[in-house]
Amino acid sequence: MTKQELYISFNDRYKELKQALKGTDLKKIKELTLEVHAMVHPAEISGRSEKTIADFVLDYMLCGNQNVIVPRENHDTDLHYAGTKTVPMCWQLWHTYRIEDLVSNILMSNQNQIFNSEWQKKIGSSITDTGNALEYDEAVAFGKGIHVEALREYMLTVGKNTRCIIENLTHEQIQSMVPEEWVMRILEEGGVTTDFRSVWLLVFWGRLTRGGMILTPLTNHHMMHLLACLDNLTILDRSAI
Repeated sequence: MTKQELYISFNDRYKELKQALKGTDLKKIKELTLEVHAMVHPAEISGRSEKTIADFVLDYMLCGNQNVIVPRENHDTDLHYAGTKTVPMCWQLWHTYRIEDLVSNILMSNQNQIFNSEWQKKIGSSITDTGNALEYDEAVAFGKGIHVEALREYMLTVGKNTRCIIENLTHEQIQSMVPEEWVMRILEEGGVTTDFRSVWLLVFWGRLTRGGMILTPLTNHHMMHLLACLDNLTILDRSAI
C-alpha cells in the first residue's frame, strides 16, 4: 500500500468521525473513533491484520534509525511554539504517545497516567514532558538515550489503554469540557514544563471537549507527525503523497 492510499483511507474515515461527533449516535461515534485510532497506531494495538502507517514508521525506527533527523511536522501554528523544527525520529513517537497518555488518562478520565519513574528509566528518557520545547541539540541528546524497544512497549500500552477509555465514554462526556484542575494536573505531574513552548498545550487542551481531544491529540495529531516521517524517508512510495 502506498502512502497516498494510507492517507486517503484515514482522511475519509476522519471526516466521517468529525461529522458523527456532531450527532447523538454514540455507537457510531465509538466505532469510528476506534477505527480512526487504529489507523494511526501500530496494528498490534487494535488487532488489525494489515500494517498501519504507524507500523511502517515504527519498523523503520526499530531497524537502527531512531536518530535519523526528520522534520518535526509542517503545521505552522505548532512550529511557532516548537524548540526545533527538526528532530530525531524517536522523538516523534515519544511526543505523540506522551501526549496521548496525558490526554486520555488525566483529561478524558481523571485517572493516573501510565508514565512513571519506572517507565522513564526503562525508556531511557531524560525528560518527563512531551518534548515540545527541546532545542535541536537537546532533542538530539534525548534521542541518543532512548531504548527503542521500551518505547515501543510504552506505545502499545498507551494505545491499548486509550481504546478502553474510549469504549467507556458516555455521550455526555464526549460533548463536555473538563475541569481546569484536571488540566493543571499535567503541569503538576511534569507532563509539560513552564516554558511557553510547552505550557501553551494546557491552554489548547483546556478549550477542547473530549470529542475535540479524540479529533486532535488521539488521532489526527499522530497523523501529522507520522506524515513528517514518511514524507522524508524511503519507507513507502515517495511519490505517492
